[in-house]
Amino acid sequence: MTHAAHELGQAGETAASAFLTSLGYAVLRQGYRHRRAEVDLIAQHGPDLLVFVEVKTRSSTQYGFPEEFVTERKRQLFRLAAEQFQLETDWHGDIRFDIVALTPSSTGFRVEHFQDAFY
Repeated sequence: MTHAAHELGQAGETAASAFLTSLGYAVLRQGYRHRRAEVDLIAQHGPDLLVFVEVKTRSSTQYGFPEEFVTERKRQLFRLAAEQFQLETDWHGDIRFDIVALTPSSTGFRVEHFQDAFY
């Protein structure tokens, strides 16, 4: 990954975190890793819902929309990391997998939030 791509990804995660916070989510972790899996954001919404968020930031939609770049392999690794986090924190509430897709706009980022993006 190039330096510019890494910076764009970091800016996207920061923007996604601020976006979720503005909707009443409490962001618990950023960049949670378990073996080869990483979850960009883990947020809690209300007392009983834990949301595992994949943040996808693209510099343009020329080659497709950001949310289209979450592969099945990525989803499998995401689920494994989510299971591990639930074990570590003894979480017994509901969980959900979301995608927050971002592309640059004149005002910062265009943000789209896909709830229950996969299972």
